[in-house]
Amino acid sequence: MKPDLPVWRSLLYVPVNVEKYVGKAHLRGADCIQLDLEDSVPAAQKDEARRLVPAAAARVRRGGADVVVRINSPLEMACKDLEFCVDENVEGVAVTKTQDPSYIQKIDKMVGELEARRGLRPGRTRLIAMIETPAAFFQMPAIALASARLAAMNIGGEDFALENGMEPTEETLLMPKQQMIFAARAAGLMPLGFIASVAAFGDREAFARMVRRSRQFGFMGAGCIHPDQVPVVNREYSPSAEEAAYARRVIEENARAEAAGRASFAIDGKMIDVPVVERARRLLARLAAIGAREEKKRAVSV
Repeated sequence: MKPDLPVWRSLLYVPVNVEKYVGKAHLRGADCIQLDLEDSVPAAQKDEARRLVPAAAARVRRGGADVVVRINSPLEMACKDLEFCVDENVEGVAVTKTQDPSYIQKIDKMVGELEARRGLRPGRTRLIAMIETPAAFFQMPAIALASARLAAMNIGGEDFALENGMEPTEETLLMPKQQMIFAARAAGLMPLGFIASVAAFGDREAFARMVRRSRQFGFMGAGCIHPDQVPVVNREYSPSAEEAAYARRVIEENARAEAAGRASFAIDGKMIDVPVVERARRLLARLAAIGAREEKKRAVSV
């Protein structure tokens, strides 16, 4: 993975034009607040919603969260959005309906020009490539490498299913989402999302099981459409105490094995070798990064 990736386990969608959601967003505990200019904003309110972004971004980050803005497509609408989204209080832009690598590169260029014009550090604004069409699906590996700004990739399940004439179920989305994970990981990006659709969340236990299964497939974070999802996603996309304890045990036993001139060893009747040790190291590094994210939230709330 890229060394400078943020920790975005939970990205809570907040319609930028709905005050009751904006006003409470900083209290939800999300790693990232995703201000929405796309599907949750009616066409007649797009212009006004864009103008709300800078002030809303400053407000929703008060709880220590980063801020991402989900922009519109096609490119002419994206251009209008970006004028208000490249801001000192915005860490990233979610690029909807990414078409191909050149589309990301055009967004990258516009963002860079706006950063320079506003005196912001070059490259500070990260991008999330959202794959929502069959044409983009077949270009995912190239899209993932299209810009150094890219931090993450996901498949917009509902739109992707619509464009492919299929139902957005776990069964139908499994293959394309696995392919997205591979494309994102190959480029060092975070795969975002769930293995099933985010729309069904009424059964909290079932939702938690689905999120847990999603992490097993390699997802690192996901968008949340309701505040009640945030604590579940934060928990399930974090290593458990049991996983952390086992990882530390693996590291300790590996050190003993290396001192004895061995590259493999057993724990509880299971053979441990290089990939298992590396997985333990990565899990503990992830846990440390999550700890730093939570400390930032606590420091702001004090």
